[in-house]
Amino acid sequence: MDAPEVRVLIADDQKIVRDGLSMIMGLLEGITVIGTAVDGADAVRQARALQPDVIVMDLNMPVMNGAEATEVLSREMPAVKVLVLTTYADDQWVFAALRAGARGFLTKDAGAEEIRHALLSVAAGEAQLDPTVQRRLLEALRRGDHTALAPEPADVRSDGGNALTARETEVLVLIAEGLSNKEIADRLFVSDSTIKTHINHLLAKTGMRDRAQLVAYAYRHRLVTG
Repeated sequence: MDAPEVRVLIADDQKIVRDGLSMIMGLLEGITVIGTAVDGADAVRQARALQPDVIVMDLNMPVMNGAEATEVLSREMPAVKVLVLTTYADDQWVFAALRAGARGFLTKDAGAEEIRHALLSVAAGEAQLDPTVQRRLLEALRRGDHTALAPEPADVRSDGGNALTARETEVLVLIAEGLSNKEIADRLFVSDSTIKTHINHLLAKTGMRDRAQLVAYAYRHRLVTG
């Protein structure tokens, strides 16, 4: 049976961009564009009515910017995932969007297949960061900017009920080093499904939202240095 189409809402304040993205994404296999929004507030209103799987969100918009809209969506409609697609790729915008709950971040020079892959990944609950964005995030964490993604939570590793196992800690370190699930599975000689189980346990125990926040957690707790 074919996988269900990913239902996408596009939010951008420029009509030419909205129309262009709608046309391009409408041609992508497995993707259905169900609407467009002119700003962040409009995106939230339409999300409530349409319940899209993914919102492709610009950041610099009037009325309510993309980061503010993402925060509202993350709080009110956590099942609706946000993929940021913007020309604004500086650290301030990146970190604001990720803190707000965005699950992916691409710049507007991304190709059609890259956009399709990001949409499918984010819809499936995975994090998807543009390589340059991921590199700057790691650089910020290495500089000691541990607030890049979220305020530092309590150290759940000291809680006996939530303590990470040695294998979970090992998986966390490899995630922070940038390895994919398959690469981690190959390194540890286990199956991909086993790694996914470890990651689910890590998310539950640390209280992190996604893979990007697990990276921040590993640096905060000095599991990875340099």
